[in-house]
Amino acid sequence: MHKVLQTVVNLFKRKNDDLIAFDEDPYTRSINLERHCFGEFSMANAQANTIMEDQSQVEVASHNALYLGVYDGHGGVEASLYVLNNLFNNLLRFAHDNDNAIAEATLREAVADTERRFFDYVLNNIVQIRTIGKVGTCCLAGVLWKGVLYIANLGDSRAVIGSVVNRRVSAVQLTTDHNCNDPVIREELVSLHPGDDTIVMEKNGWRVKGIIMVSRSIGDAYLKRPPFLLPASFPSYEKVPDPFERGVVSAEPEMLTRVIEETDKFLIFASDGLWELMSNDQAVQIVHKNPRNGIAKRLVTTALVEAARRRNVKYRAMMTTTPGKEPNVGRRTFHDDISVIVVFLDNKTPLIKKHVHDLSYRGSTDGSQPSGFALSALTVAESHSFTGDLKKSFKKRFKGSTSKGQSSRSAEGLHLLLDMEGDSGDQTESSKGKSPWDPVRKHLKWKKH
Repeated sequence: MHKVLQTVVNLFKRKNDDLIAFDEDPYTRSINLERHCFGEFSMANAQANTIMEDQSQVEVASHNALYLGVYDGHGGVEASLYVLNNLFNNLLRFAHDNDNAIAEATLREAVADTERRFFDYVLNNIVQIRTIGKVGTCCLAGVLWKGVLYIANLGDSRAVIGSVVNRRVSAVQLTTDHNCNDPVIREELVSLHPGDDTIVMEKNGWRVKGIIMVSRSIGDAYLKRPPFLLPASFPSYEKVPDPFERGVVSAEPEMLTRVIEETDKFLIFASDGLWELMSNDQAVQIVHKNPRNGIAKRLVTTALVEAARRRNVKYRAMMTTTPGKEPNVGRRTFHDDISVIVVFLDNKTPLIKKHVHDLSYRGSTDGSQPSGFALSALTVAESHSFTGDLKKSFKKRFKGSTSKGQSSRSAEGLHLLLDMEGDSGDQTESSKGKSPWDPVRKHLKWKKH
């Protein structure tokens, strides 16, 4: 075989072997490709810490909307799990109060309310969980609502959009990394805390008070509220701020609104574990040049290969390590937790005729569950459409598959959802009388208990 051709073949085999290794890796998982009402999406993650502190979710609406969330926890998993379980629901509640519509203010209010309620959670649990005042999470939340993208960001997870003009793809970073290693962030902190010469300190990289790299987060109560400020919370080299008139870490999200243009082809939402190992341009080129199916897995695999290369080992050798920071054998010494969502934007007009269902996907689990969108007036502002071969569409949706083995999607969650919908007294004009769920109930031979 010609030498150049052999090189190409070897490169192809190596790339495929890395993807196979990802599927065999006990600390990775992915959802290869699923539909949303504006196109398709893919998810993947890799664990490095003893407990996976990253959380991610995609909430698919039957039409009108799509919700994305990446929550990179630190100090523990309580904050990222709390945001995973509450922020989206808070958004739906505020949207209901906003005449069943989403705007930038709606998302901002949802984030603020999630922060407030997490502090209540900390107060209620601090006796049982003494360390919970030191737990926090970055939060990257986005909503695509009728062709407009709203993003709220705290911390150093990142949203990047891939735009294609004349077949050339470019990466546009939509969010700011609230990380003290950025001199702009350090300047912002100094301006917000005049007279505090130790607001940013260089301790294994630049950090707020020499403690934490991110300048914005949800949680981190001990850095925000006096009741949680204990001398033991701070390292021996740094004294407790006195007086503690304002938090040294902010809970104010950076907000962005973007009308999706025809040139905007896909979004990448990812925790900093990905961006530590590749640039925006590298990520966008990978998405643009490769098949959609499993594209998030390909991004994470590329990052893991790079993490191993930096330690002069192969990915498969790195796979033998266990989660945690134990020197030489801890996975965290190679890379951080990584979470990635790739969303393809095929059409600003929801694809109602393709029977996209209200489903919830989480990076920590295979398959899907019914989404809160199903009970929200956000998705009934326009008439439901269950025309066509419903039986075939329904079976295909709930049979579906993910990578790392094919997982059957049970209809039990939908039965529960239908129970809830049947008990609801809050019906809109479009849902009174004949329920849009009737065809689904008929297909399931559903009976109310």
